[in-house]
Amino acid sequence: MIKGKTLTPLLLAGIFILMLGLSFAAVPLYDLFCRVTGFGGTTQVSKEAPKIVLDKIVSVRFDTNVNNLDWNFKAKSNVIDVKVGQVNRIEFEVENLGNETTHGVASFNVSPASFGKYYSKLGCFCFEKQELKAGEKATYVMTFYLDPDLVNDPTTKNLQDVTMSYTFFSTDYYKQS
Repeated sequence: MIKGKTLTPLLLAGIFILMLGLSFAAVPLYDLFCRVTGFGGTTQVSKEAPKIVLDKIVSVRFDTNVNNLDWNFKAKSNVIDVKVGQVNRIEFEVENLGNETTHGVASFNVSPASFGKYYSKLGCFCFEKQELKAGEKATYVMTFYLDPDLVNDPTTKNLQDVTMSYTFFSTDYYKQS
């Protein structure tokens, strides 16, 4: 028979282990939640294009930024009009204006955030480490479509334009003290 003096430390140890396990599971569970719901503007990653293209047109604006890198980064087209369900391709030009090889990683955000779950990428340079030598230029491509289900969602069915904002960060940015 377990007495109260023994049960309390065992119960506290069990709660500690449970809380520790939940803390490790929080990040992947939150990531899964964001990808499924589009919460916070999280876009989707897709392996194949939709089977239907609608006549609805949405203007997609591309905003480009650089943080802590001597790079010039811009979309070849700042705005493109796309049909919902149609596969689109946008090119981004990047140039290292510095005197040494540097590395960057691009992250993105979509606005309005409710649109994120309908913005599906088939291919993107996002979250991949990119290297540019001094003076080097490169072209990065993103292939995407707007999910036809957006016309059934009351929060997105009347949207006529959205903004995709990309920022290149130095991969050394987070190493600074």
